[in-house]
Amino acid sequence: MSGAARPSALAPFRVRNYRFQWPADLLTSWAFEMETLILGWYVLVETQSVVLLTVFASLTYIGTLIAPMFGVVGDRIGHRDLLAMMRATYAVLAGTLMTLALTGYLTPLYVFVIVAIMGLVRPSDLGVRGALVATIMPHDQLIGAISISRTTMDTARIAGALSGAGLFAALGMGPAYMAIVSLYVAATLLTLCVVAPSRPHPADAAVDGALRRSPLRDLREGVAYVWTTPRMRAAVWIAFLANLTAYPLSNGLLPYIAREIYGTNQTGLGYLSASFAVGSLVGSILLSVIGGIRVARLMIAATVMWYAALLVFAQIQTVPAAIVFLWLAGFAQSLTMISIAVILMRTASEHFRGRVMGVRMLAIYSLPLGLLAAGSLIEAIGFAATATLYPAAGLTLMLAIVLHWRADLWHLHAPANAK
Repeated sequence: MSGAARPSALAPFRVRNYRFQWPADLLTSWAFEMETLILGWYVLVETQSVVLLTVFASLTYIGTLIAPMFGVVGDRIGHRDLLAMMRATYAVLAGTLMTLALTGYLTPLYVFVIVAIMGLVRPSDLGVRGALVATIMPHDQLIGAISISRTTMDTARIAGALSGAGLFAALGMGPAYMAIVSLYVAATLLTLCVVAPSRPHPADAAVDGALRRSPLRDLREGVAYVWTTPRMRAAVWIAFLANLTAYPLSNGLLPYIAREIYGTNQTGLGYLSASFAVGSLVGSILLSVIGGIRVARLMIAATVMWYAALLVFAQIQTVPAAIVFLWLAGFAQSLTMISIAVILMRTASEHFRGRVMGVRMLAIYSLPLGLLAAGSLIEAIGFAATATLYPAAGLTLMLAIVLHWRADLWHLHAPANAK
């Protein structure tokens, strides 16, 4: 990093609220990654079924169906308060799993039930934290702030994957979950340190009356707002497509790939997961230190690169080569997801941000659909064929989206490409 670039990269930390939100998001993401790896491996070993593994992974995203309502609630009660309540819920549920593991009563059925409950809340965390960042940060620092916020997920996936695998292998599930509960509790306390209005303060009687309207009406307005704004609509469709055809290979299916394709253990799974996260971290840091980006064009190029890396990954038979292409896939997906978030947050007016990010989170619902379909396809046609079909189909459909909205995404002077 050059001396000139470094101040711009660290500028968001000059904002007091951001200095509390960033570590709170980091600890939450770290706990998420530890839980995902530990429980995914546990389900695969205990059930010996790739279909049940994809069911487990899908349950963690069940709440995407109600994610827009979290956006409505956040716009009404304040994103800080909503985020703190969500993270306290994670701590309670993780504490329940910890108790079951330490007492020897844990079974796959209990895991499925608790994960389903957590899955109602957890998918909305990313959207709510994004809306809170947009609320507390100046407009001219938004790209840097969102990029650095993305590093919380990337660094957590590295540290969470490696430490989760190490703790699970060395000490067992109970002690590993003691660490997870501690992370959630600390994240909740740090979130409460963010000084943000707990309720929106209406500027006039008309706005005050709007706050008393039906939440369903607010939700309909949020969906209509995204649907009638071409660049936001295109960005959400690309997010939907990526969750359907790209993320299943690097998220829910990774325990199966590590154990059945490469014949490795929890430690090997940790390295595979961490490699994707390292690439993502590099992408996040890169965007935080450079400026003048044509964001929509970056989104298109990065998505193409992401699918290309996954097409090669589908053919690989060795762990070292898989690590290289997972790194490339992680790098590209970071650029894609940050670009999508910036397009949405720049376009959305302040009082719609929570609802817009809620609609964005709704796009994640395609991930459990993609996971469930992948489990069945792997049993029917094998992993290599399935892992080739997914990115090939995704790339084709993504290019169709770009062609349809080329005036809003590719033209140099389109609002989505404003520097």
